[in-house]
Amino acid sequence: MYELLPYERFRDTPSVRFFDVTVETSNARDLVIHTGPAVSPPNDSKTGAWQFYLHPHQEDNLLAVSGGRTFYLVNLVWDQPFHIVRLDSGGDILRIPPGTFHRSISDPDGSVVLNQAVREPGVSLEREFRVYNSARIPALMKATHSSAATPHLHGIAPVHLRGMAVRNESHIPSEC
Repeated sequence: MYELLPYERFRDTPSVRFFDVTVETSNARDLVIHTGPAVSPPNDSKTGAWQFYLHPHQEDNLLAVSGGRTFYLVNLVWDQPFHIVRLDSGGDILRIPPGTFHRSISDPDGSVVLNQAVREPGVSLEREFRVYNSARIPALMKATHSSAATPHLHGIAPVHLRGMAVRNESHIPSEC
């Protein structure tokens, strides 16, 4: 399942803090910048259906460097398949295992996230970054939008989600 990993502050000087955010097994770095309330991947332009990434051969280790971002995680083999996890600047590192559908929404002012990925040898970035449309995957649609789709929340309150749903239209299931 997903994990939240702490990291260590190792030095302070006047007005400066130093952190070791190393993910030991990481062999790739991605810096992902959202310049506003971005949705990644965006909803399907024709139907509005949620879209997700899924990396079959990559573990993500995500740290919000600036701003905040809310992640929607779905893994159909987990006991509770749908989770919503909030990352704020200065918070934990979110570890997303391979095979997990995920999407994110940034705060209105955007966010910067560092991903210290763990990629299997010979990984194809083209294959790892495919977009999956939930309207074409019945089990994914059921996990996120059925009457039984109650997400497990981490670091975010249901009231906050309702506010996001209003601001971002139908990005949050009405059941939240």
